[in-house]
Amino acid sequence: MKRSLTLVTIAVSMLAIACATNAITGRRQLSLVPENELQSMAKSEYQQFLSQNKVVSSSQNKDAEMVRRVGSRIATAITTYYKGKGLANELQNYQWEYNLVDSKDVNAWCMPGGKIVVYTGLLPVTQNEAALAVVVGHEVAHAVAKHGSERMSQGLLQQLGGTALSVALSSKPAETQNLFMQAYGIGSQVGVMLPHSRSQELEADKLGLIYAALAGYNPREAIPLWQRMEAMANGSKPPEFLSTHPSEQSRIAKLQQQMPEALKYYQPMGK
Repeated sequence: MKRSLTLVTIAVSMLAIACATNAITGRRQLSLVPENELQSMAKSEYQQFLSQNKVVSSSQNKDAEMVRRVGSRIATAITTYYKGKGLANELQNYQWEYNLVDSKDVNAWCMPGGKIVVYTGLLPVTQNEAALAVVVGHEVAHAVAKHGSERMSQGLLQQLGGTALSVALSSKPAETQNLFMQAYGIGSQVGVMLPHSRSQELEADKLGLIYAALAGYNPREAIPLWQRMEAMANGSKPPEFLSTHPSEQSRIAKLQQQMPEALKYYQPMGK
């Protein structure tokens, strides 16, 4: 019994050491993986994903150009937001990329370092550029607020015993890749998804609205967007987007509560 208590004490102490305060949210997070290692892995996984899927050319397709435009504006808005808070160093190694992928899945995601993908199946739901900006803002918020890193750390702890990323990649590459894909919401086929926590979703909703507003998009579009999302889930299996982003009846009400703050940042394009 004494030995067990000692082991528990050591484990708790290690977890305390492994926690870090997020610079933008102020929340303590489990952080077992250095950001530079995650960005390096993201760069490799992103290129592999693009090579294995049909990327729509932004020079030949207006929807792909819209995704590129939204991604670029969101990236600029986030960079401005972080600079304004004296946190420019948090994004200094970001190399933003934005791609539209031909897929019926209703989904979008962002890897560390600003690696964004939007699926064509999402566009009939977003219906307009401002609503797409809300989704992209939400997904990028998960990345820059290091929610994926937090989930990856939880996965390494729960499934691989807290093994360091570099060791996990060399000893269990398939399992580690699956953890990474789960952590960033890239295809639920890889296993049981690691759900975003309530605090992560609230943070992503709030920051996503602000980022969209800073980019010149009307954050009010979030309300009808989520109404359409909820309608899709009624009486049927939730679409991919909702399966990795738990949606509750209270979500729209919470977005409405957050709207006044987001509108403070909103300056319509051209003004």
